[in-house]
Amino acid sequence: MRRNNDALSRFRARHEQLADLLIHHRPASVTDLNIQAGEDPVAVREVALPLIRTLRRETSLGISVCLGTLPQALDDELQAAGAEIFIMKFECADASQYELLEAPGTLDERITRIRLLAEKNWSVSSGFIAGLPGQTARDMLKNFELARALPLRGCSVSPYISGADTPLANRRNASAEDTFNCVAALRLMRPDWVIPAVSAFNLAARDGYLRGLRAGANLVTINLTPDEFRADYIIYKRDRFIMTEERVLSAIAAEKLAPSELSLAAYYRDNKPNGVAAGKSSETVAA
Repeated sequence: MRRNNDALSRFRARHEQLADLLIHHRPASVTDLNIQAGEDPVAVREVALPLIRTLRRETSLGISVCLGTLPQALDDELQAAGAEIFIMKFECADASQYELLEAPGTLDERITRIRLLAEKNWSVSSGFIAGLPGQTARDMLKNFELARALPLRGCSVSPYISGADTPLANRRNASAEDTFNCVAALRLMRPDWVIPAVSAFNLAARDGYLRGLRAGANLVTINLTPDEFRADYIIYKRDRFIMTEERVLSAIAAEKLAPSELSLAAYYRDNKPNGVAAGKSSETVAA
């Protein structure tokens, strides 16, 4: 989805379309909504903000946003509208690698933003990529050190998956063993953290989603992107494995886990920062 990729049709979903889907047609197991987009202030004002206000009025869903670095005033509006969780990944903890891979802004700016969001009483989740081209074992340790130093409520590990329409198209994907070892290490480091099972786990290994849950992931996500947009919403690749409600619930059952009826937002409200909730992290999975 990089900005120089002209093989995609750029789009903005409509507030009314998403509101109807989420109010009247969402899967029964969904407890939270994550609104994700590129760094697009227009989409925030015209889609995200009115959608959050509608959902806060019409549903009890927890609401998180993953919208990149925005003007502070927009962050404040999102929070006032009812969003409680902000997902901002630092991607990699090495500043030179961050710059080389042209991640947004600079690593220092990203870290400063994460800290500012936490100071503003957002529940902040971050994450990093395992297996980036050129990444060393020391680089990987830096990811854990940075994650531990930040005021986070959760952290993800995403395996590096090469994108067809990028300069790194021919680079090797992340090792499945490294990916799931990172998930397990995060769980051991922070028993209280929420760690998502990302859909890319299935691109790292055939049984990747199950292995992610087995390694310690305790948050699952269902893809609700409207069908008409999915062909151009290629986080990893066009033929990525879409996690439907049926697939997610089957994976949870296969690992002898149970879906939580408590929303992620409510979990964060009930478990203040620095508190340990090992029972929830090991026994329940929020859908």
